[in-house]
Amino acid sequence: MRKNGWTCFLLIMAGIVIGGFIGSLFSSTWLNYGQSFGLSAPLVLDLGILSVTFGLTIHITIASIIGIAVGIFIYRII
Repeated sequence: MRKNGWTCFLLIMAGIVIGGFIGSLFSSTWLNYGQSFGLSAPLVLDLGILSVTFGLTIHITIASIIGIAVGIFIYRII
């Protein structure tokens, strides 16, 4: 299999999603410990006839960091 950036990106994203899912399953353990950062309230741009809302919040947990590490490990193996 040929390695490229998209494969690495997809494996890292899969690791984040699976790690977040595992962290939410075990919400009372150390796996769900983490930090949230981003815009707490959305930013609204009202141009009269067009209204655009911007917002982004990222929640990093121990489980998602482990998922990223597993994704990178799998990428290096294949």
